[in-house]
Amino acid sequence: MRKPRDFNSELKVLADKAKALKERRVRQLGELVVACQADTLDADLLAGALLHAATVKDIAVKEGWRNAGAAFFLGKGGKPAGGPDPVGQGAAAGRSDAQ
Repeated sequence: MRKPRDFNSELKVLADKAKALKERRVRQLGELVVACQADTLDADLLAGALLHAATVKDIAVKEGWRNAGAAFFLGKGGKPAGGPDPVGQGAAAGRSDAQ
């Protein structure tokens, strides 16, 4: 006769794994913020920038950000790019820097 499975303990193990993955994701996001030197920004400014990035629909802007991020991870770029130029020249100038 087979031993019955203990579903409660299996569910607990899965829940513990999910919790560990969530904690690792949060830690990695924090490490990314520090690596990009975004930890020097005010929390409200950083939150606003992330909210804006999450709502942008322009594929060209997102692709510019993606390219800048890939270059950062490859060690080829250390400056932020892709957002509106603080001088007021618009997002097109920022995108040309990212590519």
